[in-house]
Amino acid sequence: MTTFSFNEKTAIVSGAGAGIGFEIARQLSLSGASVILNDMDGSLAAEAAGKIRAEGGACQAVPGDASNLEVIHKMVETAVREFGRLDLAIANAGITTYGRFLEYKPEHFQRLVAVNLQGSFFLAQASARQMVQQGTGGRILFISSVTGHQAHPNLAAYGMTKAALEMLAKSLGVELAPHGITVNAVAPGATLTERTLRTEPDYQATWSRLTPTGAASTPADIAHAALFLLSGQARQITGQSLVVDGGWTAVSPAPMGPDPTGT
Repeated sequence: MTTFSFNEKTAIVSGAGAGIGFEIARQLSLSGASVILNDMDGSLAAEAAGKIRAEGGACQAVPGDASNLEVIHKMVETAVREFGRLDLAIANAGITTYGRFLEYKPEHFQRLVAVNLQGSFFLAQASARQMVQQGTGGRILFISSVTGHQAHPNLAAYGMTKAALEMLAKSLGVELAPHGITVNAVAPGATLTERTLRTEPDYQATWSRLTPTGAASTPADIAHAALFLLSGQARQITGQSLVVDGGWTAVSPAPMGPDPTGT
């Protein structure tokens, strides 16, 4: 368990019904933060928020499409109404689509960009506006991917969106620094989530073999890195991207199949 303290802080975590997003929300709650938990699946969002409350945390579910501006504004408004402020915004919501470049469909591209980029950009904007209004600074974190660092077949569009998030963190890190707001990104490698284990039965064995540390990451591994960047101890870190992949990008071996990491 992390030792960071987020007492009297309020966080928004999008796409947090399960997996990495849920664990970030959970770890923030265990460290004292009040959490607005978003997921497109309303029942999953309610269930996830209930789990956090059962552990003694303060958590409010706000279901809906995280690329929708109305949902984004509702998240911020709920944070302020329920908990009085907003200090941390984690743009975790994202989708993965696979496809060969020469055959990739415009509708798939548009949906991918809407969720991965539009949702992240405007959650950051709405959150930053609230933080500036409060005058107490804040933290914004994007969830990127190792596929934004290393090229892989069938993931050109997805990797592009993840690389774009890291450039966005750099740009906003500079633009929001005068307001005391830091902006960073975490780029997970292969991670053992409900989705990756469900869609690929051999996922853990495959990625344990391909990862230099001998193990695929867990959601807690990613959450601990995220909490560091969200903490006061990281106040001098902004515009940066932290890769959490057990050393995989140093060598980058890819397994057979269309999904190199599932992140």
